[in-house]
Amino acid sequence: MIQRIFFTVALAFLAFSCDTLSKLVTSVYSEPTEAEIGSGLKEALEVGIGKGSDVLSQVDGYFKSPYKILLPEEARKITNKLKNIPGFSDLENVILEKINRGAEDAAKQAKPIFVNAIRAITFSDVLNILMGSQDAATQFLQRGTNDQLYTTFSPVINTSLDKFEARKIWSDAVKVYNKIPLIDKANPDLGDYVTREALKGMFAMVAKEEQNIRTNVSARGSELLRKVFAKQDKK
Repeated sequence: MIQRIFFTVALAFLAFSCDTLSKLVTSVYSEPTEAEIGSGLKEALEVGIGKGSDVLSQVDGYFKSPYKILLPEEARKITNKLKNIPGFSDLENVILEKINRGAEDAAKQAKPIFVNAIRAITFSDVLNILMGSQDAATQFLQRGTNDQLYTTFSPVINTSLDKFEARKIWSDAVKVYNKIPLIDKANPDLGDYVTREALKGMFAMVAKEEQNIRTNVSARGSELLRKVFAKQDKK
């Protein structure tokens, strides 16, 4: 009698285990729908901006990284001209650090701005994006939201630059420069340039994580990511 009960329980457990395993295999390896692919791509982008924002918002996240914001050529002409003027001898190094500190500070607020943009986008062809290049989703995001992100992120950048007095220092330098005879007048607005360069760094970090998710199975931290990017693995 006891053996019969044990045998019945064992069969029931085996049937349950097989059913559970079958469902798990089906959920992971069945073809994702277009809606699931779209959601999976957005999740990958959100993971990317989350990690990117965390890294770039650290001290030296921009300043001592591949995403360091350098001065444009026009600005370097100004710093070179002013080297021999008292108070501006170390202008290039001072302004370089301050604009990068401003970008790092602004990066703390980048995540919700990017996430809102990511959740609002509609992919035009999710399958081609999934099966495309290793940063295809990031490229689509950048093409579709860059202007919107610039508008939203620019005031954040300017506030952060002002926290480190970067814009004031640069404006004072440009005013002195513009008094030099026979030179082309320079634009003292630093915010536009830093905003665009800071966004480039953000998008680069998102692309880096998208590539990681595409090529590294262990980076797919949810069932949805595993299911969606398993299809890409087969191409």
